[in-house]
Amino acid sequence: MIIKTFTFSPFQENTYLVFDDTLEAVLIDAGCFNESEQLQLKNYIHEKNLILKRLLNTHLHLDHQFGNRFVTETYGLKPEAAKEDEFLIAKMLTQARMFGLPFSGEAQELGAYIEDNQEICFGNSKFIALHVPGHSPGSMAFYSENEGVLFAGDVLFNGSIGRTDLEQGDYATLIRSIQNRLLPLPDSTVVYSGHGPATTIGNEKVNNPYL
Repeated sequence: MIIKTFTFSPFQENTYLVFDDTLEAVLIDAGCFNESEQLQLKNYIHEKNLILKRLLNTHLHLDHQFGNRFVTETYGLKPEAAKEDEFLIAKMLTQARMFGLPFSGEAQELGAYIEDNQEICFGNSKFIALHVPGHSPGSMAFYSENEGVLFAGDVLFNGSIGRTDLEQGDYATLIRSIQNRLLPLPDSTVVYSGHGPATTIGNEKVNNPYL
């Protein structure tokens, strides 16, 4: 499995393009904010001859869905996310204005819902979706047992956890999600977060002051 990381938008959000030797790929959290970032993503997909199969969202805060409409219009794939986060789509432009961002794109409706423990397959690879609410009510993490990797969105960071002061966030729920769904994973599991550098489950067990 090959993981290409793009860091997009003023929020420095991590967008992940994941593919294997079949060249089938999934895109996680399309955060491309402007035409330059859109072109960066498009050129990489073209240069690697990738076949984009799924557009996944760990959650639907604005910085993680900026690029959804672009991907839908370019590749014909609608985003997939948890139903519990669908209400955030209608709030994207309002939130962008609140942050003073010059974003004029339209939010993209979902094409399918992701459910807890759902298998997400592409090429010879597979993720299991883990519902980990708290940062948002529909936060999902995508786990590959074979590869030992976890895409955690904004639930768990290197030395930190997701904020819970946004709409329908809840601190106790977030801590419970991390403790019950993520920390039981093998210590060697590499955690790719929605912002900042990667970490491991083992490192967070020992060094994360919030846990």
